[in-house]
Amino acid sequence: MYAIPSNPMENLLTVDQLSEYLQISKRTVYDWVHVGYVPCYKFPKGVRFKVIDVERWLKKRKRGGRSIYQKEI
Repeated sequence: MYAIPSNPMENLLTVDQLSEYLQISKRTVYDWVHVGYVPCYKFPKGVRFKVIDVERWLKKRKRGGRSIYQKEI
């Protein structure tokens, strides 16, 4: 699994690194970038993702679970 860099100069992730970190395909990352779903920075030679932006984005999408499992009849 991808380890988040501790050095502030290394806080931008590539598509490969983000796909590994989120355990999704690179195609999915590119699709999300295309539709504006994931926060990113576009450069002439690629796309980068700021670690802090990705973490905030993930927290916004967190869903709570039930505290007690009940089988619905």
